Amino acid sequence: MESLQREPAEEGAVIFHFDFASPYAYLASTQMDGLAERTGRRIIWRPMMLGAAMKLTGAQPLVLMPMRGDYARHDLKRFAAFLDVPFEMPPRMPIRSLAPARAFYWLRDQDGGKAVELAKALFVAHFGRGEDIEPAATVAEIARSHGIDDTALLAGVEDSAIKETLKRETDRAIARGVFGAPFFLVDGEPFWGADRLPHLERWLLEG
Repeated sequence: MESLQREPAEEGAVIFHFDFASPYAYLASTQMDGLAERTGRRIIWRPMMLGAAMKLTGAQPLVLMPMRGDYARHDLKRFAAFLDVPFEMPPRMPIRSLAPARAFYWLRDQDGGKAVELAKALFVAHFGRGEDIEPAATVAEIARSHGIDDTALLAGVEDSAIKETLKRETDRAIARGVFGAPFFLVDGEPFWGADRLPHLERWLLEG
């Protein structure tokens, strides 16, 4: 486990690991700007493919589990209301989030801030409006509405180097002990779950 190992560029930052298919990661994503403002810490957004971690842990997507899935569907709406953010359950869950994650890394190589903007927009489309963002064409359409070259993005998500980047980031997250989403790493400390955000903030402010 490499959870205590940080790269120089990550020093002092909150590493936000997430999968675009995770509704709780969406809820957490809506709180990142406020967290950064209140604590003065940078947030580094790192999408991954959570399914790879689930294969190792034996976990299943929460919404597909008996009883727990019913609870989660109720809790997600309640949690969203608590945070005062929009929430609409997509008709199909979970999606395969390859295209959104690859699009993020393709754009990150050009403009990190724009990549985060796209990530927020994709999350809102999927869980704020209930749209299916699995198709690359849908990702490109959302990107275009944010001034991003959709033709170049579609080519980017099929680029072998971008595919390898997503695989590498997923493998690195797992090596660091990331097994769920959202998952935060900061100062060598792991925090799992959107409900741990108050704990994370307390740690950032007081240690």
